[in-house]
Amino acid sequence: MFFRIVTGMTRPQKRAAFISLDALVILFAFGMSVLLTAHGRIGMVEAAPVALVLATSGAILGWLLGLTRMKLDAFEMRGPGRTAAYAAALGLLGYAIAPRALPALPVGAHVHFTLLVLVLSVGWRIALRYAIRQVYLHGADSIRVLIYGAGATGQQLVAALRHHDAIRPVAFIDDNPTLQSQMIAGLRVHAASSIPKLVAEKRISRVVLAMPSMSQPAMARIRLQLRNIGCEAHALPSFAALVGEGALRAEAEPVCIQKLLGRNRLEKELPGVIDAYAGRRILISGAGGSIGAELCRQLAACGPECVVLVDHSELALYTIHKELSDLAPEVTVVPLLQSVLNERTMLRAMLAHRVDVVLHAAAYKHLPLVEDNVIAGLENNVFGTKALADAARQAGVDRFILVSSDKAVRPTNVMGASKRLAELVVQDLASRRSGTRFAMVRFGNVLGSSGSVIPLFEEQIGRGGPVTLTDPKVTRYFMTISEAARLVLLTGSFARGGDVFVLDMGAPVPIRKIAEQMIEGAGYTVRTDDTPEGDIEIRVTGLRRGEKLHEELLISSDMLTTPHPKILRAQEMCLSEFEVANALRDLRQAIDALDEDAARAVIAKWVESADASRVAKQSV
Repeated sequence: MFFRIVTGMTRPQKRAAFISLDALVILFAFGMSVLLTAHGRIGMVEAAPVALVLATSGAILGWLLGLTRMKLDAFEMRGPGRTAAYAAALGLLGYAIAPRALPALPVGAHVHFTLLVLVLSVGWRIALRYAIRQVYLHGADSIRVLIYGAGATGQQLVAALRHHDAIRPVAFIDDNPTLQSQMIAGLRVHAASSIPKLVAEKRISRVVLAMPSMSQPAMARIRLQLRNIGCEAHALPSFAALVGEGALRAEAEPVCIQKLLGRNRLEKELPGVIDAYAGRRILISGAGGSIGAELCRQLAACGPECVVLVDHSELALYTIHKELSDLAPEVTVVPLLQSVLNERTMLRAMLAHRVDVVLHAAAYKHLPLVEDNVIAGLENNVFGTKALADAARQAGVDRFILVSSDKAVRPTNVMGASKRLAELVVQDLASRRSGTRFAMVRFGNVLGSSGSVIPLFEEQIGRGGPVTLTDPKVTRYFMTISEAARLVLLTGSFARGGDVFVLDMGAPVPIRKIAEQMIEGAGYTVRTDDTPEGDIEIRVTGLRRGEKLHEELLISSDMLTTPHPKILRAQEMCLSEFEVANALRDLRQAIDALDEDAARAVIAKWVESADASRVAKQSV
C-alpha cells in the first residue's frame, strides 16, 4: 500500500507535502520556543499570528532556496547548508517582527526557534528519505548485491548505489583477512567462503567485482565460481580510470593468422573458381557445418543456378539457408533436412534438381566423440559416404568431391579410420566405369571450425584458464576455413577420377606455440615455473585415446602435380572392388549387431595403419 502511495504521487503533490511539513515544523518550533522561554507570559493564541507569518514566509523562503523542490536523494549533499540559511533567515524574521507583536518574548526564544527549525527540517527529510527508501526496497523487486572488494572502488560503488531505488548493497566480500568482520561504509565485510551462505540467506542476485587492479584471468575465475553457485557477476573498473586518471586495460590485438598457420595465407594465391561453378547445380552435404557453410558462401559468388543444402541439424540448416538466401537472392536455394544415409532421398533430390556437382562435407569429425560412439561414427562416415556416392553415380552427377581429413592417413583412432574407409569407398567407385568423376581432398586442422583447438583455447582464456594441452610436443597442420573451401572447389575443377588432393601447408605447427601466442595476443602472460606471477597456466592433460602426436597428410611419398603449384595430388594404393565389398559387408554386420569389437576388427584388417591392431584392441 505504501509503495503504491509513494510511487503514485505526482511532483506537485510531493512539493505540496514538503511545504506542509515545513509549515508544521515552523509552527511546532515557534510554539516550543515560546513555551520554553516565555514561562507562561505569552499564550498560544497571542503567538499564533506571528507563527502563521513565519510559516507563510517559510513556504516562500523554502521555495526560493530550493528546499521544497530538492529531491530527498540529493538532500545529504546540498540540503543541510541551505536549511541552515533557511532557519537563520526565519529566526531573523521572527526577531524583527516579535517586538511589536509579542513584546514580552525574550530574545533567547528566537535562538531556540532557529535551532529547532534547523534540526527538525533536516531531521524530517533524512527520516523521510530513509523511510521511502525502505518502501521502495520492500515494495518493488529490488536487486540485492554483494560488493566483492572493500577498497576505494567498492566504497565509492556503495555510495553511488545508495541513491538507487531498485538496487540494495548488502555486504562486502574481501580476501584481506584484516578487513573481514569489520564494518565499512555501513556494510559488514565477509570472506569469499561466505558467498554461498550469503547468497542463500540474503537472497543475493548479483555480485559486483570492484577490484580494478585484479588481473583479468583471476577475475574470470571468480566469475566462473560465482556462476556455478547461481549468481550473476559484473566487473567494475576504477572510477579514476573511467575519467582518465590511469589507463583502462588496453584492448588486446588479435593474434596474427600467419603466426598460427606457420606460413602465409594462400587464399590470394589460389586461382578463382567462378567459371567452374557458374550456372551449375550443386548439392552440399553438411551444409550447416563450418566447412559446408563456407563452401556455400564462396559458391554464392560463383553464380550457380541452384544450391541444394543437406543437413540433419534443423538449426544449422535454417541458419545457412537464411544466410545464403540473403547473400545470393538470385540463386535457387533448396534446404533438405535429411541424413546422407538415406540413399533414396538423396537420389530423388539429385534427380529432381538435376544436380551437376556433389560436395560431401557431412561427417562426424570430433575424435573423442567418435571414439566413444564407434557404431554411429562408422555408420555415418562410411555408409553415409557410400549412400551419397552411389546416389550421385545413379543420378549421373558430373563430379563428386569427398572432404576427408589428415587423420585418415595411418589412423590410430576410429574417426580417422572411418574417413580412410570413406576414401576407399570413393576410390573404388572411381575405378569403375561411370560418367561421374570421384575425387577426395584432405585437410589439416581448420582454424575456427567447430571443435577445433582455436575456439577451445579462446573459451579457456576467456574463463581465465588454464589452457589445456594434450602433450607439449604435439603438432598439427593448420589451414583457414576459406582456404579449405577454396581447395574443395578447386579440387572439383582439377578432378580426373580417384584423385586425392592435398594443399601444401608448410611445416606442422606446435600446438603449445599456438596456445602461447593466443594467451599473449589476448593481453595476458603465460604462467610457468619460471614465471609464477603469469596470468594463465598451460596445463598438460595427456594424449587422448587414439590421438596422434604428429599428423600426416600422405600415405605414400609419391606426389603428382596439378595446374597449381600449391595443390598436390597423392598417388596411393587402394583396395580392389572385391576387397571393398568384403570390408563393407563385415562392417555392416558389425554395425547391425552393435558389436564395437567386431567393427574395430574390420578397421584393423582393412585400413593401412601401423597402429591398427592397437585401435582394434582399445576398449570403448
